[in-house]
Amino acid sequence: MLSLIVFLPLAVAALLAVVPASAGSRVFTVGWVCAAAADAVLVLAAWIGYEAGTGMALEQRVPWIPGAGVSYHVGVDGLSLPLLGLTAGLFLACAVYSLRGTSRPKGFVLLFLLLQTVSLGVFTALDLILFFVYFDLSIVGMYFVISGWGLGGSRAAALKFFLYTFLGSLALLLGFIGLYLAVEPHTFDMVDIAAAAPLSGKGALGAPVLAAIGLGLLIKTPAFPFHTWMPPAHTDAPAAGSVILAGVLLKMGTYGFVRVAMPLLPEAWSRYAWVFVVLGVVSVLYGALVALAQEDFKRMVAYTSVNHMGYVVLAVGAAGLVAGGQEQARSLAVTGAVTQMVSHGLLTGALFLLAGALHSRAGSHRTGDYSGLAAAAPVFAGTVAVTVFASLGIPGFSGFIAEFQIFTGGLATATVATALALPGILITAALLLRALHRLCLGQLRVPDPPGGARGFPDLRAHECLAILPLLGAALLLGILPRLVLGVIEPAAVELVGVLG
Repeated sequence: MLSLIVFLPLAVAALLAVVPASAGSRVFTVGWVCAAAADAVLVLAAWIGYEAGTGMALEQRVPWIPGAGVSYHVGVDGLSLPLLGLTAGLFLACAVYSLRGTSRPKGFVLLFLLLQTVSLGVFTALDLILFFVYFDLSIVGMYFVISGWGLGGSRAAALKFFLYTFLGSLALLLGFIGLYLAVEPHTFDMVDIAAAAPLSGKGALGAPVLAAIGLGLLIKTPAFPFHTWMPPAHTDAPAAGSVILAGVLLKMGTYGFVRVAMPLLPEAWSRYAWVFVVLGVVSVLYGALVALAQEDFKRMVAYTSVNHMGYVVLAVGAAGLVAGGQEQARSLAVTGAVTQMVSHGLLTGALFLLAGALHSRAGSHRTGDYSGLAAAAPVFAGTVAVTVFASLGIPGFSGFIAEFQIFTGGLATATVATALALPGILITAALLLRALHRLCLGQLRVPDPPGGARGFPDLRAHECLAILPLLGAALLLGILPRLVLGVIEPAAVELVGVLG
């Protein structure tokens, strides 16, 4: 079933590839919506059939390059299933958002179907080389999305994105080879490597392997100081590209910590967890402060991603700090980290789609170019308001559940660092509320014509169908968190047990 989930979008892409571009944009966008909807239904069926606490499910293992110890090994557990659901939901939202069409729709849709397959593949892969292949192909797909359909200086932004993240993937590959050489018999299978723990008890030998893997994942996340590729990539990417970049591709980095770095290098992770705690705190504060200085709405949301992903890095680092009697707090930190990945994907995805709606109407992302949109477009303004308050972590939405767990778990094992990160919430609230105030209140003003006022169309049906379900999912997880926590918590407990 997992193979069907992963490769269904690619199969649809192969079918659409033979359709001539002259067939019209509706053929490609509707085909994408149908493929994404079918995949979402399959992921939901897998979720319903998954029994929490039973470890890996839906496993499939077939030799791929047997001489090198590489296999097609896939499976899902409580750490990957929520991200599988997030990926399916965000791609469906992007497909619905794109129903009104885009330039060169055939290439656009084919690239997103490829990205959907490789993204789902990352979250199901249980072999390091398979993980790396999907991880690398996601960079290629997003490079063409940004360079081909981006805004302004999109080619420069796409090149910077590619070079940075490709460097990270090369570092990741070096770390994977280090694990392969350390285990006997040599294999790239994650389950076999975790069982063997080849670098445990070997002192500092695990440090260079963890450094290579950590560098690759930190660049992808991105955490300070490896974040500089992200703001221009987000600013110049099309709206749907920004959603997938922030909601899915960034999660490949943070997911790599809980799937690869922590369980395969438990001793090295525990020894150097403080490094990730420090990087997490700096990312939280730096991301919030720089976002506060932004005048571009889309760039501001991009920097809040550095802030929110900093919480995840802080949480996984805190989970690695072995403190007697704090196993429950450490597992709570891991649970909060995975929940934050899901919550950030939903809410930031909604913010980027709203930014796309803003740009499509007046050609600008600058908050200073607008005011008074609440009167002209009440649905747009109300949706922005709900998304802003959800993103700053008020109770009732998924962000509160995630941050509450991260801070509760982090304070028990990394008390000072977690306390230092707390002001990040206040700064994030200030910058988001300031943007809301500028966009929605006051006298109506839009950038065209200069100095004048004109109508601002409210959210259209396809935009509401793309954005509102993301907010509904965030609300559902905020009110009924056991829907996701019941799946994540047993896997988090098991992971903390591996860390000792």
